[in-house]
Amino acid sequence: MSELSHFDERGGSHMVDVGAKEITQRTARAYGRVHMAEATLRLIRDRDLAKGDVLEVARLAGIMAAKKTADLIPLCHPLGLDSVAISFDFPDATSVAIEALANVTAKTGVEMEALVAVSVAGLTIYDMCKSVDREMTIEMVRLEEKTGGRGGHYIRGGE
Repeated sequence: MSELSHFDERGGSHMVDVGAKEITQRTARAYGRVHMAEATLRLIRDRDLAKGDVLEVARLAGIMAAKKTADLIPLCHPLGLDSVAISFDFPDATSVAIEALANVTAKTGVEMEALVAVSVAGLTIYDMCKSVDREMTIEMVRLEEKTGGRGGHYIRGGE
């Protein structure tokens, strides 16, 4: 179990000690997608749902969630985030793509904050649209890129 950083040599869980690590600029970019019926996506794009502007509520929920990541994920370090940005795209007639970019100057990375932001933004879209489409799925939540720290620059499927 020693190769897993959140477990000691006997398998006990612990918070990783980052005290000796260097403070660096760190970023993480995460991605996810909400798949839905074409009619549901039209309602979102036309801002025609009774609950309001789905994407703006989802953006705010994702940003707020990123700020609460350490409260949601056991053993995750609390971070004073420098910024979190969430964007949406429409790759096809039945999907909303979500991207979160988190930035911090700290001793540990912001991958979890970016992933939580995408996840909660997707859950918010689902919550706001479930009255018209219960078949929606939240898919492909993943880390796309990270920079900073000892691990250096990571790009999914790349370098």
